[in-house]
Amino acid sequence: MEDNKVRRYYQLKQKQKEIEQELSELRGEIIQHCAELDLSELEVGSYKVKIVSQERKEFDESKLYAALPDPDVWRLLSKPDTSKIAGLIKLNVISEDTIKDTFSVKHLFLLQVDKK
Repeated sequence: MEDNKVRRYYQLKQKQKEIEQELSELRGEIIQHCAELDLSELEVGSYKVKIVSQERKEFDESKLYAALPDPDVWRLLSKPDTSKIAGLIKLNVISEDTIKDTFSVKHLFLLQVDKK
């Protein structure tokens, strides 16, 4: 293994961390600006900004286990997986009512910036 490749990899990872940090800061500022103006879409120069709101369920494993008394159903899940749980609800293996107190809803805002 060449020292140059390892060094270059390390340098790129450091740049990646810096870029991700700056992107996170800019994203937060743009979302905050749009929220202050109560806008979900905005045009700035030759760019179009769009804020997409999403909800994500985050399950509490112990509460979910208590709500699913059938161990066979729990084994199907093995751990709280939102898509698997949604599938079991869709198949009527479990009901939405059964698990209503086992998760919290996290609101996310996705930022999309496109060139016009």
